[in-house]
Amino acid sequence: MLFRMLYDDKLAQASYLIGCQRTGQALVIDPQRDVERYLAAAEKEGMKISAITETHIHADFLSGARELAERTGGRLYLSDEGDADWKYQWLNQKQNGGKYDHQAVKQGDTFKVGNIQFEVLHTPGHTPEHISFLVTDLGGGATAPMGIASGDFVFVGDVGRPDLLETAAGQAGAKEQSARVLFQSIQQFKNLPDYLQVWPAHGSGSACGKALGAVPQSTVGYEKRFNVAINNAGNESRFIETILHGQPEPPLYFARMKRENKMGPALLGHLPQPQPVAAKALGEIAGKKIALLDTRSWAEFAQGHLPGALFAPLDNSFPTVAGSYVEAGTPIYLIVPEEQVAEAVTDLIRIGLDDIAGYVTPKVLREYAASGGKLAASKTLDIKDLIHQIQNRSELILDVRRADEFEGGHLPGAVNIAHTRLLARLPEVPRRPLLVHCRTSNRSAYATALLEKHGYDATMLAGGFDAWSEAGGEIVSH
Repeated sequence: MLFRMLYDDKLAQASYLIGCQRTGQALVIDPQRDVERYLAAAEKEGMKISAITETHIHADFLSGARELAERTGGRLYLSDEGDADWKYQWLNQKQNGGKYDHQAVKQGDTFKVGNIQFEVLHTPGHTPEHISFLVTDLGGGATAPMGIASGDFVFVGDVGRPDLLETAAGQAGAKEQSARVLFQSIQQFKNLPDYLQVWPAHGSGSACGKALGAVPQSTVGYEKRFNVAINNAGNESRFIETILHGQPEPPLYFARMKRENKMGPALLGHLPQPQPVAAKALGEIAGKKIALLDTRSWAEFAQGHLPGALFAPLDNSFPTVAGSYVEAGTPIYLIVPEEQVAEAVTDLIRIGLDDIAGYVTPKVLREYAASGGKLAASKTLDIKDLIHQIQNRSELILDVRRADEFEGGHLPGAVNIAHTRLLARLPEVPRRPLLVHCRTSNRSAYATALLEKHGYDATMLAGGFDAWSEAGGEIVSH
């Protein structure tokens, strides 16, 4: 049996290529939209992708299952669990007409790819239709599975959050019921053999849980012993209370991903090819209704950026910032070095932001400024400078950390809106000068630029809550 994990560090997302070396057939679990990497991985191993599956309708990235089916003609094995609201709507919508080759699967169903057998387990809670797969290498003589592809059900050190139907998709009152369902799914997991390997869909850094480990894989036995969420699942009430507390506010794009993955992700065919923009054209761009994603450092951005630009460094935060601050369908221009254009484009299409119109290199931006082009600056203040004057300041302090961080302690008079939800909650932010902070300086920098774009007078408080606390600043706790 061939087993390969293909990992996206920025979304902390794992896809799996599992193949039968005897027949040359392979299956991909939970693919993303840039499917060339799966095709290349299969070709390198002398395999043909003949099957595609996913564990559930994803919220954190746009699925590549449809794209891969178009490219390979492979058979789709997709969940038929959950009610009518959780059925895939695109299976009869091939690009040139007709149906995709597919099989809807439920609890206990099995299918084979070459001599590899996949048994379906219905593991709801994260989502109603969620399934996992027990994988058995029949060609190698095995009579029992060697591992479970657990999707967003069980992670290393955590389980999939059950609150997204409510916090991301807006279904009021859904999170407690989902937590009860997840509790029952965990009881099923506890009955699995300890030796089984666990192959989750996410690792540390994903917004699909709150305490995911950095180790990519585990075993059922290890998770039974050391996974805190599973250990809490001995008592239903305790489990519900602990699993729902402290979940981070989901990025704003999660609801859109759910909808598009259900209805049918748009087919790409190939990656967008944004065109370079010359210095003389920058003035025209800045006046249009677009999204400008500036990937330079905060020091460079704060010193001078195109008016209306968003601060979005090309690190692991980039998809979250772009997905939370850019509305789908908005033409996007990038401020990015030439050699990083492809990386930024790939990150954006993975969350369904496909309208990438052009890019500006930092060199061109400097040429524009040198020729008299208009740039805006961002205001920064060291948070420690507020310690002896906070009571005399008239600005509103906006804390853009998570709600659980805020509850654990915050500055006097501060108002809390997580930066990932800020765009949707801008009407709640009063039109008065703002002092913006997070734990250090990252999230507050993203938020400050967003507020500036929408006409607010915002100052980023460098150092954040950590620096405030270390300097002995007053802290209010709930």
